Amino acid sequence: MSIAAYSKFNQYKNKIHSLAKPTSNESLMNETFLLEKDPKKKLEIYYAPFEHLNEQAKVVIVGITPGLHQMKKSFETVWNLKDANLTDEDVLHEVKKNSSFEGPMRKNLINMLDELNLPNHLGISSTSELFESSSHLVQTTSVLPYPVFYNGKNYSGSTPNIVKTEVLREYILQSFPKEMEHLNNPLIVPLGVNVSKALIYLAEQGLIDSTSILNGFPHPSGGNGHRHRQFAENKEEMMKKMEAYFNKVQLA
Repeated sequence: MSIAAYSKFNQYKNKIHSLAKPTSNESLMNETFLLEKDPKKKLEIYYAPFEHLNEQAKVVIVGITPGLHQMKKSFETVWNLKDANLTDEDVLHEVKKNSSFEGPMRKNLINMLDELNLPNHLGISSTSELFESSSHLVQTTSVLPYPVFYNGKNYSGSTPNIVKTEVLREYILQSFPKEMEHLNNPLIVPLGVNVSKALIYLAEQGLIDSTSILNGFPHPSGGNGHRHRQFAENKEEMMKKMEAYFNKVQLA
């Protein structure tokens, strides 16, 4: 299902279907799909169909925002399935499967979560199964649910400050806590310090449970040259936190 959110998909799916080819920047980043614009902060937010919600998820993997690559993959998936006999939910599920943390980032993510023994806690042999046969155990999402661009480039979460910028803060407050309301207190894995910052802010507002957040997890992007050091420094603490979380869940 999605969070009362198919209304937005219904609003945009025919516009995606009508594109000649959904792979050029110009076909995606234009007024048709523009949700918000803040010229002072040099921010633009565009629609992309990432509304699918997996209510059975035991783990939620959280990025900052879908990037341009993920945006293109999502549009391409919807466009390619326009003549398929699928429900909106099926289409949006395909979008998530095709677009979430794919490429080298996914490989790095899998390796790190395997090292933290996540598969053992979930009863699977490898984290890679979360993107294949055990996809029902994971929800992939972002604290900013739609693609955000700063100065025309993928927004990283640092400039402008994700929590102190009003337009971004409103999306954080309205989106992620609503997703969590539909899930049964899953383990939350924030990808990098800026996601952690946003989630700590939500926990301080009493909107999510801080004991479910696996802080210290580095962003798995190949461009993050510090990820190995960050992971090594935080590994022991993250393993303890994961152990405590799953013990608490079993006792509940």
